[in-house]
Parts: sequence; structure tokens; C-alpha cells
Amino acid sequence: MQSLPARIGDPLAAVETPALVVDLDVFEHNLDLMANAVRGSGLALRPHAKAHKCPDIAKAQIARGAVGICCQKVDEAAVFVAAGIADVLVTNEVVTPSKIARLARLAQAATVGVLVDDARVIPDLSAAAAMAGGTLHVYVEIDVGAHRCGVAPGAPAAALAQAAASAPGLRFRGLHAYHGGAQHLRRYAERLTAIAQASRAAAETKALIEAAGVPCPVVTGAGTGTWQLERDSRIYTELQPGSYVFMDADYGRNALAPDEHAFEQSLYVLATVMSVPAPERAVVDAGLKALAFDSGPPIVHVRRGVEYVKGTDEHGVLAVDPAQETLALGDRVWLIPGHCDPTVNLYDWIVGMRGERVE
Repeated sequence: MQSLPARIGDPLAAVETPALVVDLDVFEHNLDLMANAVRGSGLALRPHAKAHKCPDIAKAQIARGAVGICCQKVDEAAVFVAAGIADVLVTNEVVTPSKIARLARLAQAATVGVLVDDARVIPDLSAAAAMAGGTLHVYVEIDVGAHRCGVAPGAPAAALAQAAASAPGLRFRGLHAYHGGAQHLRRYAERLTAIAQASRAAAETKALIEAAGVPCPVVTGAGTGTWQLERDSRIYTELQPGSYVFMDADYGRNALAPDEHAFEQSLYVLATVMSVPAPERAVVDAGLKALAFDSGPPIVHVRRGVEYVKGTDEHGVLAVDPAQETLALGDRVWLIPGHCDPTVNLYDWIVGMRGERVE
């Protein structure tokens, strides 16, 4: 386990690096902005906690009106339920018998939901729920364009919903219609088109399910890149944005329409310059094991003429323009991760700071 990087009341200079640091003032602004934007819309907010993996943050979201949280794994669900989160949706398929059994046991202490896209898993979910003496809430996942998990919209999804609704120990709640690929389409028009297509697929599927006599009260989905489109679709009833609390370099590349809410960067990896072999090159202590690189390298915040050009296990190489910036041993460098979710996953602690400038 990572050693404690700081204690409450420590100055930033005392934080051991590399450290995951959140600007609490900006973080709380993001929380409030999302909560206020959804409040009064008639939709439920169920933030995705895979972004932060932190019960305290989940409780802050629920305190602002969220109905519960999403997570991605049974182990994550177990941590949130143990922390007192009363409504958890696992936005993934669960097929391993031991995981299904754990999920059903969690439903003894909380409202627990899970996705299905294959009828063959329904008997296993039903049997586990009966064994645990509880109820699992089931959502049929439809493929609305991401081409990852999900049954085809329309008749195949309607048949699966009927099977889930008739299985003992299961309660069919509705559709999961998340378009992950749309979150990072750079142009607003591209995102608009993608979510319009997803909304049509969800609406047609919902209509077929209800025509078969099965109530379909929930259509859930949406992410940080598109949530306003789902909110305004008149199809979705629940929104699942997650990264909005932190943001990252990749989301920062999206071009926003004038009426889209702009969330601010609150999450950083704080690194220390540990070597300056030449004026045009410096090395920090944050490499591949401190940052996720799936969406590209981090952005160096504030410092002009400094670029993060290469990461190895424990080294981050910075290219420095000496005409604009000089780095010395021990200097602190603030890095904006390319992708917040898998960067957070690398740390055991989040350091919160308040009232200090990131520079």
C-alpha cells in the first residue's frame, strides 16, 4: 500500500510525490454545477464512481441529490455498500458464479443493480438471488453505438427484458443505454448525432418492452461528455456522468457548444523534479506507474515551454524551453492526467488541498 503522502494541515511543500491531489474548491464547484443542472429536470443523477472509487465522494454526491452511484465491478460495489451507500448499480455484465453470489449477498444490505445482455445468465442471477433471500435489480444493456457489451436494440432486447421480468428473485428496472464512444467525440455536432441515434434506439426498445406488458421505468446512461444531450432527450430518466468531478486532458480536448456546462480541472498528479541533466531536459518522479497513458501523456500545468514527452516506469521526461522556463532539483510540477479514471486507480490516497493556487 502507498505510504500516506500527507497529513491534514500539512503545507503542499510537505506532500510526498508522486501524489494524487484534488483542488477541493474546484472539485466542490464541479459537484454543485452538475447537481444544480440536473435538479428540477425530472431526471435522476446516478454518478459513476469508477472515476473516483471513493465512498466519501459518493456521499458528497448523494448529499447533493444523487439517487445512488454506479460502479463497474462487484468488488467496488462491496466497498460502497460497506460504506453505507444504499443504492449501487454495477454497470457491467457479471457472469462468474462466485461474483454473482457476492452480488446477491450485497443485495441483502442495499439496492443492487446489474446489467444483462444474454439470457443465459438470467437463471444464474435468479438462483443466486433466491439463495441469498433478496432481489437483484436487472437492467438490459443495449448497444447504442459503442459496440462493446449490449444486446441489439429492438426485439432482441425486448425478449431479454421479458425473460428478466419473469425470473424469480429479479426485478426488471429498465434499459442501460450508454454510448461510451460518444464521450470523446471532439465536435459538438458529432456528439449530438451520436446521442440522437442512441436515444432513438432506446425509445424504440422501451416501446416494444412496454407493448409486451412489461413496465420499463428507467432508461439510464450518459457520461461527462454528453450528459446534457441525454438530459434533454426526453428519453433518458437517469444520468451517469463520473469524470466531471475531476476532468482530465482528454475531456479538455472536446469542443463545447455555447450552452454546454464547462467543468474545471480539479485533479492533478503532483511530481518532483529529481534530475536536470541539461537545461532543456528535466526528469520528474511520475512515470507509467503514476499516470495512465491510454489517452496520451499528461499536460504540464501552468509552466510555459515545458512538455511531458516520455514516461517510463518511475520517470517522466520533460522537454524544457530554457527561454521560457527553468527547472531546478526539487521543483514541483503539476500534471493534468490524460485520463482521470485509470490514474485514480493507481493510488491509495487522494490529497485534498484548499485555498492554495495550483502553480
